[in-house]
Amino acid sequence: VGVDARPGEGMVTRTDSIMLIGVNPQRMQVSLLSIPRDLFIDVPVYGMERINTVNALGEQEQADYGVTLLSQAIGQNFGVGIDRYARLDFNGFVAVIDAVGGVDIEVPGVIEDYAYPTANFDTIAVRFEAGWQHMDGERALIYARTRHGDDDYQRAARQQQVISALASKLIIPVYWPGAAAAIGRSVETNLSPIDMLLIAPPVLFSGGNFEQLVIDRSTIITTGDGVAVPNYELVNPWLAERFD
Repeated sequence: VGVDARPGEGMVTRTDSIMLIGVNPQRMQVSLLSIPRDLFIDVPVYGMERINTVNALGEQEQADYGVTLLSQAIGQNFGVGIDRYARLDFNGFVAVIDAVGGVDIEVPGVIEDYAYPTANFDTIAVRFEAGWQHMDGERALIYARTRHGDDDYQRAARQQQVISALASKLIIPVYWPGAAAAIGRSVETNLSPIDMLLIAPPVLFSGGNFEQLVIDRSTIITTGDGVAVPNYELVNPWLAERFD
C-alpha cells in the first residue's frame, strides 16, 4: 500500500497505490493485482466507499487500523485471505528505489502531465519520452503517480512496471544491504524475518517477471449512479488460481 502522505502528515491519509501481491514459494510464483484508487468496494461497517479512502477511515478510528480495515475490505470483496501488509509513503518509495541505484523502465508512449502535484501542494509540468529510461527514486515516483496524461488504469499498470523493475534489481547481491536498510527504515510491515526468507526465493527467481492483472475498464462494472465497482465474476477466479 502506498499512501498519499507528505512529510509530517502521518497516516490519516488516502492511499495512492493499492496492490495485492501473492507469493507462492512452492510454485516459485509471484502475482500482482492492482486495484485503481477510484473504485468502490463494500467496507465493513461503512458500506460502499471509494477504496482510496479506507485507510483514512480506519486511521481516524484508531492508529494503525487503516491497513487492517483495508485488508478486511479487500479480503471480503475479493475472496482472499490477507494476513500480511507493507505500507510506505512517498519518501519511503524514493528511498527504496534509490537504494538499488534506480530502475530501468520501458515507457510505452509519451506521457505529458502539466499539473503534477508536488510536496508543497503546487504543480509542475512533467514529460516522459517513449522507450527505455533509467529513473532514480524521484523520477520513478513521478512516473508511478502521474495520471493526467492518461487514466488511473494506465497509472496502475505503470506502478506494476516499477515494482517489477525493482524486483529485477534485487537479484543483484550488491544491492541487498542498502535495500534491506532502506526497507527497514521506510516500510511499515508485519512481515517477520522468517516471512522475508520464505518470499525471497520466488521474488528473486522471477527476476521481476510476475503474473500481473490490473483492474481496468474490461474488469469493472458501472452502476446506475455512475459508480465503478470491480467485476468480481471476472477478477476473483484469476485470484483463486494464484492466491490459495
